[in-house]
Amino acid sequence: MKVLVINCGSSSLKYQLRDMNDETVLASGLVERIGDATGSITHAAHPGGDAPEKRTDSLPIENHIKAMRLMVDRLLDGVIASPDEIDAIGHRVVQGGESFSRPALVDGEVIATIRANIPLAPLHSSNATGIEQAMELFEDTPNVAVFDTEFHQTMPPWAYMYPLPIELYQKQRIRKYGFHGTSHRFVSLAAATHLGKGPEEVNLITLHLGNGCSMDAIEKGRCVDTTMGLTPLAGLMMGSRCGDVDPAILSFLARSQPQSLTEIDTMLNHRSGLRGICGHSDMRDVHRARENGDQNAQLAFEMFAYRAKKTIGAFLAVLGTVDALVFTAGIGENDDQVRAKVCEGLAPLGINIDPKKNAAREFGIRDIHAQNSPVKILIVPTNEELEIARSTVTIVNNISGAPSQTAPSNQTEL
Repeated sequence: MKVLVINCGSSSLKYQLRDMNDETVLASGLVERIGDATGSITHAAHPGGDAPEKRTDSLPIENHIKAMRLMVDRLLDGVIASPDEIDAIGHRVVQGGESFSRPALVDGEVIATIRANIPLAPLHSSNATGIEQAMELFEDTPNVAVFDTEFHQTMPPWAYMYPLPIELYQKQRIRKYGFHGTSHRFVSLAAATHLGKGPEEVNLITLHLGNGCSMDAIEKGRCVDTTMGLTPLAGLMMGSRCGDVDPAILSFLARSQPQSLTEIDTMLNHRSGLRGICGHSDMRDVHRARENGDQNAQLAFEMFAYRAKKTIGAFLAVLGTVDALVFTAGIGENDDQVRAKVCEGLAPLGINIDPKKNAAREFGIRDIHAQNSPVKILIVPTNEELEIARSTVTIVNNISGAPSQTAPSNQTEL
């Protein structure tokens, strides 16, 4: 079964084609600056598992319709002979609200519901546009929507409700939804497998640390709390997003500057976090600045690690017992300095990192805890595209009654 995974952003389109019989990548690509006269598309074919053959073209990309057609053109250029070769399409959808607790086979009702949830994530309205365009370009191919929020729908009300007038929830569905759910699900399943247990046998704290950051408390395979909230702005300190702050800051700024709500929102999302403290949103640049004696960069590093460490303590209290911490995403997988700082001083809580294992440059899932650590510490590379593809196969096979054609490892349970 060939599955095309599409992630349609406001000004970009990311895609990946996989043969799910062995889960190999056949092609991948990124369309950037949609709506800009200086757009580009980078396409990579993966022949026989060899190093990808990349091609980048710069051209105006007026809208998502043009972007989708460029994607199809590149796939037809030596990857597939016909669009009919694609058996299913999986779409990343950022916000499913309370409407979706699992992936959904797309029909008119599903699209209408996705559009009805757009007010909860207005910057991601293009998710619905991408689905509609795919349905036009691949008329007879089933489409499956996979939601960033669905993994967090198992949270209890006391975890997802805000202490605001309850009418705001009842009428406008203002509550914590959480994001990065596809990543948290993928790494939690992979971690359980690595530990030789089923997902229902382990309690985990997963740390998705990248330009965007979130953490999950996972009890017996089910998310019971997460750091992001109504929007991806909440929770941990991030590359350019502030994370949790005193909400009264907003009204204070509006009165004292004065600034519009739009200007304040832009500041919180794009000029805060690491960038707001030291001018760099990439942790690699933060480290270089630290090495050159930049005190603001050192402060940003300390703040970033402190907030993650503090959340580990909170989630330990929520879960009671924890089998493993799981680091993933760009920073979580690659930055030994951040991992060491986050785990520093946590030995009384049963968390002991091994400095040599942590500093080693290796690939794949690996242990970085000390031999005597009661709580395991793992690095698990995330793969959201693969998780979306697996979910898509499961949904399509459930509809058709066909046996699963995906590899058995880390199979998504739906």
